[in-house]
Amino acid sequence: MFYLKDMENLVQLTPKAITKIKEISQEHAEQKGLRLAVTGGGCSGFSYKMDFDFKKDKDNELIFDGVKVYIDPKSTIYLKGIVLDFQDGLNGKGFVFDNPNAKNTCGCGESFSI
Repeated sequence: MFYLKDMENLVQLTPKAITKIKEISQEHAEQKGLRLAVTGGGCSGFSYKMDFDFKKDKDNELIFDGVKVYIDPKSTIYLKGIVLDFQDGLNGKGFVFDNPNAKNTCGCGESFSI
């Protein structure tokens, strides 16, 4: 199991990401928080996964301006240091992961390798 001493620096959410998550979570009122995870797959080896979910026993829990974020211990290793942003410019709209640990990323930004 992976325990992080400095939970505040595990991940960061930008104000735009927090606002959008709050907006979307209104449609998922039965769920308790945002789950960030990493799964195997994608064109670069690992893929980001986001969903609304309930907290599980061993999850790391972070709170950003009332937004609860759950990260399982295995994903914690890969997500440490990321910044989650929401962009809505001319070149697209959606959540963007800025992962300082990623050695390679795919063109769509949804998968990475370490």
